[in-house]
Amino acid sequence: MILNSHILDQKSSQFDYLSHKFIAIKMKNLVEELTWRGMVHDITPGTEAHLLLGQASVYVGFDPTADSLHVGNLIPIMMLVHAQRSGHKPYALVGGATGMIGDPSGKSQERNLLDLEQINFNLNAQKEQLKQFLNFEKGSNKAELVNNYDWFKDISLLDFIRDAGKHITVNYMLAKDSVKKRLETGLSFTEFTYQLIQGYDFFWLKKNENVTLQMGGADQWGNITTGTELIRRMGAGEAYAMTCPLMTKADGGKFGKTESGTIWLDREKTSPYEFYQFWFNASDEDVLKYLKTFTLYSQDELIELEHEHQKAPHERAMQKKLGEYLTRKVHSDEDYEMALKASSILFGNSTAQDLKSLNEQTFLDVFKGVSQAEISKEKIKNGIEIIELLSTETDFLSSKGDARRNLEQNAISVNKEKVDDKFILNSSHLINEKYILLQKGKKNYFVVKIID
Repeated sequence: MILNSHILDQKSSQFDYLSHKFIAIKMKNLVEELTWRGMVHDITPGTEAHLLLGQASVYVGFDPTADSLHVGNLIPIMMLVHAQRSGHKPYALVGGATGMIGDPSGKSQERNLLDLEQINFNLNAQKEQLKQFLNFEKGSNKAELVNNYDWFKDISLLDFIRDAGKHITVNYMLAKDSVKKRLETGLSFTEFTYQLIQGYDFFWLKKNENVTLQMGGADQWGNITTGTELIRRMGAGEAYAMTCPLMTKADGGKFGKTESGTIWLDREKTSPYEFYQFWFNASDEDVLKYLKTFTLYSQDELIELEHEHQKAPHERAMQKKLGEYLTRKVHSDEDYEMALKASSILFGNSTAQDLKSLNEQTFLDVFKGVSQAEISKEKIKNGIEIIELLSTETDFLSSKGDARRNLEQNAISVNKEKVDDKFILNSSHLINEKYILLQKGKKNYFVVKIID
């Protein structure tokens, strides 16, 4: 009834009416939606009922200690996405102030502190990435980006400990898991105050923006509930908390980590090809969980996709769908197509044209770790015979005799095309004007780089 009155008061068009009606229906299902996706770990009593009353403002905090978000951040981002799709108003809080302190939650030691200039640089970079998921442009529930430095910069230490600190006891703070786990190894006063500062963020947003729900990872439960308690004790009304499980892999490995390190959303830190490969390489035990958490596919769509996957698990239909969805979302359609071509070069029936269409960075990503040799541009000016290239100019094959035998057996390819012992390499064969890809059999690769 509240929503219908609002619609009539706004004298909405028929389109707007249907739009609001859709939002009203979706609002009823926000907690249910997150639950079937496995995205609810803890939730305060009354949260679901509160969300059914109408549009609520909700927030998630992001750590600005790096100039890029990573795949672990996608979990709380998707919580905000679902909230916005359900008609609620999302706030993304970037911790310009808290980033100068460091959150002890889930950490075994204190982190290096950043200066304001570096934090602001990181914040701007993260904002651009958040725009890929949330609508910041229009609508009554458009997303808002806030920086807690904006309100903390004007609060003195004496004001803070008088106005906020007196409401939360030390015993209450010591009882939090994020604190207890660090007491044996050591916890500075700086980090100890973190939960109170984050709690004040929630209080400030409740008082000034009527934000009533904070969401985050399961390791943030202590910090978030400190906020709900501070709001209550400071007379700012009721507030709610909801957390999602921390993502882990079925083999016990840490989600978002590979041999080469963290998987970032920034293409300069993790290339689109590496990003796609991370999702494509998800195990069968993990991939359905990832699809539920990181995509917007419906239950029916995922059931159908799971059935398709079970018919031919070796074709990795679920992994391909996951990789496609997220690579298009985080990067672009073009980057996805490039990643797909790159993947087919190593694992599928690719063509020489596919290879030549790769940009230089993707080519290097695909063949990272492959043995290489360098040849001067002057040497290929007049052409190099294939036997010389395989054995003398490079050490791809052990001798000229070995080169002849493999060529006779039709086992050698140059740039994904079979060659015989009469083949002569020249500058027209170069990929990106500087590379040649040699191949023996299906999996033995060698890169030749042409230098000035």
